[in-house]
Amino acid sequence: MNNAKMPEACQSAQLNNKGDMADGKQIAGFIVIQPPVDPAAEELQQSQQQQQWPAEFTGNDTRCTSQATLNEQISDLQISGVQKPLTPGSEPLSQENTAEDKVESHNTFTAAPETAEAKPSLNDSNRNLCKVFALTPIPTIILDSDLRIIDISNSHLELFKLGLHECLGRRIFDMEPSKIPVPDVAILDSVINTAISTQNVQVMHDVEDYLSQSVFRMRATPIFEANRLLYVVLEALNITDPYLKSKIHENAYASETYRVLVDTVSDYAIFMLDTKGYITTWNAGAAILKGYTAEEVLGKHFSMFYGEDDCAQGKPRKELVLSLHDGKVEDEGWRYRKDGSRFWANVTITPVHQFGHHVGFVKVVRDLTERKAAETRLIAAYEETSKLKSDFLANMSHEIRTPMNGVLGALSLLNSTALSQNQREYATIIEESTSVLLRLINDILDYSKLSSGSFSLTTDVFSVESIVNSVIQNCPPRNPEIEVKSIIDPGFPSHVKGDPLRFRQILQNLVGNAVKFTDKGYIHVRTCFKEDERDDYSVTVEVIDSGIGVADEAMNTLFAPFTRSANSATKRYQGTGLGLSICKSLAELMGGAVGYRTNPDCQGSIFWLKIKLGRIDAASPRSRVLESSDPCEDIRKIAPRKQLLLVEDNMVNQVVMLKILKSLNFERVDAAWDGAEAVHLIKKKPLAYHAVLMDVSMPVMDGLEATAAIREMRNEVPIIAVTGNALKGDFETYLAKGMNDFVAKPIHRKELARILLQWVGP
Repeated sequence: MNNAKMPEACQSAQLNNKGDMADGKQIAGFIVIQPPVDPAAEELQQSQQQQQWPAEFTGNDTRCTSQATLNEQISDLQISGVQKPLTPGSEPLSQENTAEDKVESHNTFTAAPETAEAKPSLNDSNRNLCKVFALTPIPTIILDSDLRIIDISNSHLELFKLGLHECLGRRIFDMEPSKIPVPDVAILDSVINTAISTQNVQVMHDVEDYLSQSVFRMRATPIFEANRLLYVVLEALNITDPYLKSKIHENAYASETYRVLVDTVSDYAIFMLDTKGYITTWNAGAAILKGYTAEEVLGKHFSMFYGEDDCAQGKPRKELVLSLHDGKVEDEGWRYRKDGSRFWANVTITPVHQFGHHVGFVKVVRDLTERKAAETRLIAAYEETSKLKSDFLANMSHEIRTPMNGVLGALSLLNSTALSQNQREYATIIEESTSVLLRLINDILDYSKLSSGSFSLTTDVFSVESIVNSVIQNCPPRNPEIEVKSIIDPGFPSHVKGDPLRFRQILQNLVGNAVKFTDKGYIHVRTCFKEDERDDYSVTVEVIDSGIGVADEAMNTLFAPFTRSANSATKRYQGTGLGLSICKSLAELMGGAVGYRTNPDCQGSIFWLKIKLGRIDAASPRSRVLESSDPCEDIRKIAPRKQLLLVEDNMVNQVVMLKILKSLNFERVDAAWDGAEAVHLIKKKPLAYHAVLMDVSMPVMDGLEATAAIREMRNEVPIIAVTGNALKGDFETYLAKGMNDFVAKPIHRKELARILLQWVGP
């Protein structure tokens, strides 16, 4: 209260809390003094003014409950025979009243003028009124229309340990919420604004103050005169005792329900720990799962259920710390029973808080041993199935590629002889058919490896331009009038680091599709690059064609496996529906992507590939992909001076390989039927051979065992794997076993010449 504006008597009462009680009424949380009146007027006044603060606020169950308006709470007072409502700050009640006759109440409240018949003096009444407000046991705050504090009861100051000077003149929203008390300023603002806007009392139920360990019911009462806000009265009724009794009853019921529930659960071990991890409760499920009775574990530390390694690493303590930090910790691992047996357990530890204080932990343990065993069996079965599938595909690949190697090798030799026109056409038909079959096998094997995650990449130095030109040469269009050309950025690096085989495979598929679906117009392969911050090249290759394009409904499934367009215009084109899916997987494996967009210049398509390729310095070794237009011509120049060892167990393939090598001008070639024979020949002539062409799958001794035996002799002769087992024959596997390179069956003469040129060349 601002004592400067208070009557002297009020100030005395506020400070000394002394004085006599005057006749007055407590209305809506504030006091109004009445002068004595005649009995009839008093009877009428009492009948209209019978409103007292209830022992406990009433209202609905909502957070803030509207009650009757202030005008309904304050009765009209009959003063000196004139009936007039008494409201704070009112003008003189009648024309006969003088300015000095205004009724004064605590702070700015006004009262009726004193008559000659009044028994107590006005100063005594004001002093008593101030004393009543100061000593009211209900903490009360009075705000002006600007929501600034103009008075506050002693009970409020004492309860929340406040000084009067800390409060007077401050806006209520500047006060600490716990000193009002309210949950937060936003809720208080909402309550006061609602009370003012509705001109109704608003009640906040069950406001907890943790500092005083009390529970309050807050009431906000707006006081108006002629729709003009004069004051807002905030009152806090302490309901701690009934609230706590209700909560104790609720908690007792909840505790009993929880105890019954926990004790009847036998599939879960549920027990409580104190804040240090010592066991305080033990349910029936814990006794069954752990094998201990309650008497054996109560008071013991829960680390008794952990293994020695876990205890040595401080795992029990860490789990409690993590539980407090994260609100819960969950773990799976081996736990131990009383008899020493172990079980695979799922463990959940959750901290328990009461009245904002940490009081312990609850631990729930489930036995997942059977599930763990089932998972182990499933994993083992899956791994065994995957191995069987891989072995089957590898064997199938070997068994199919081996005879195909003989067919294609013989065709290659046949085409190099003088043939009639009809004979050459027949040979071409056979070669194209076997090539289609070979692509089908390759697609299935590649897809299987990619889907199983067993696919790996190699890193080598190669020329992007050479691979692009080679792919274009290997994919001639059916219509010779179709323009096929490569467009490459000026300044494109001559050599980069990456996987040349997979880059070629993606590009071969994209260009092959363009050739397949383009009957006229053009096919352009545009290659560009840019340098990124990690000293790598970001290479983009676009295959642009003027073909039939892609239907709108097929765009979403373009790169899905086993998907082909159902358009009747495309049914005549061959394919497995795996090519683009494999391209997508390979590109992502190389850290890039593939995509499609419509050719804006015509009906055709634009398929693009973006990958990262490594930068090399000038001193890096030369590319394996040599820029010679025909490696067969280059190898023929040096072959007469070189001697080779061919190791092949299949008679047809051995004959075909010898003839292919002879066509490449290799005049000195020894042949062995298995690995053991090859090892014997090398022991006999350790420095005679410039390279060994080694089949991988052979009887007696396979190619990998033979390679290991040769390396044990400290012989570093280049060994090139010749394999039809494409699934298992990853390049890294052969390198790890001591081989230097590999060529897949069926053998293409140009590919064989390229590899031999690298290892036996000058």
